[in-house]
Amino acid sequence: MGGTSNLPPGFHFFPTDEELIVHFLHRKASLLPCQPDIVPTVLLNCYDPWELNDKALQAGNQWYFFSHATQSKATPSGYWSSICADEMVKSGGCNVGLKKTLVFSIGEPSEGIETNWIMHEYHLLDGRNRSISSTSASSSRKLHRNKGHSNTESNNWVICRVFDSTCGSQVSFHDEGMELSCLDEVFLSLDDYDEVSLSSN
Repeated sequence: MGGTSNLPPGFHFFPTDEELIVHFLHRKASLLPCQPDIVPTVLLNCYDPWELNDKALQAGNQWYFFSHATQSKATPSGYWSSICADEMVKSGGCNVGLKKTLVFSIGEPSEGIETNWIMHEYHLLDGRNRSISSTSASSSRKLHRNKGHSNTESNNWVICRVFDSTCGSQVSFHDEGMELSCLDEVFLSLDDYDEVSLSSN
C-alpha cells in the first residue's frame, strides 16, 4: 500500500493526537481491526525520513506509520533524538498515551548535524485497555489467547507522524490546541469572501 490511502476523494487524513492513540494505536496494539485500515507498518531504523515516500501513509507533507518502540533511533544516515519533555495525551479526561517529540540529525550522535525533520512518536500507557475501553480490552485478551500474542508484544507498538518543519504544516493547529472543524473552515472561508466583497465596493 505504501503512501496511498483508500479514503474517498475529498477526504484527508488529519487526525488529532487523541485520535491517533484511541482509534489507531490502541486498536493496533489490541489486535483489533483499524477502520480505515490505511496506516502501514514501517521499520523506523531502516529508513531516513526523506525515504518515507511510498512506504508510510502520506497526508500533505506529513507521513504516518506504525512501528515497534526501540531504544536505538539510529537510521542509515543519522539518528532521532528527543528535543523536549514528553506530553500526556488525554481522552475523556483520562490519560491514554504519551507524545514524544524528536528531531533528526545526520551523522554520528557525538557530532550530528540537526535537520528540520521532526517526528511525533505516540506510546500507549500501561493499563491502556482499562483507560480507553473495557469492552475492547476483553476482545483484545481473546485475540491474544487465540493468536499467541503477549501483552509485552502488544505494548511495543507506537504510531509516528513525521514532517519537515520548513514546509509549513497543519500540525500547528494540534500543537496550539486550535483544531478547526469542517464548519469552522466554512465560516472562515465565508469571512474571507465578505472581506473581498467589501473591499471591491
